[in-house]
Amino acid sequence: QVQLVESGGGLVQAGGSLRLSCAASGFLFSGNAMGWYRQAPGKQRELVARISGGGSTNYADSVKGRFTISRDNAKNTVYLQMNMLKPEDTAVYYCNYNYYREYWGRGTHVTVNS
Repeated sequence: QVQLVESGGGLVQAGGSLRLSCAASGFLFSGNAMGWYRQAPGKQRELVARISGGGSTNYADSVKGRFTISRDNAKNTVYLQMNMLKPEDTAVYYCNYNYYREYWGRGTHVTVNS
């Protein structure tokens, strides 16, 4: 079955960096798009970044120039490098795969202190 396991979250000061990882299993990773979403307290889940099977990327306006999504098909892993973090980036970050339905990991918490 599809499994997505996020890691790399934590507590960081504003201006700092974190690198999130999502280890995927149970499907053909290399040919499929993957995404990172986040959900802040009291807010709806929102798309942060997506990467296609071919490596094309797109980002939410709020993270452009600060976050980079990438993938390592040999490791079945998708990454989210987050730089210049802001307090408003505080959220639970989720890995996403969509194939006839949405698949989600359990999420990893990111807290950015001002």
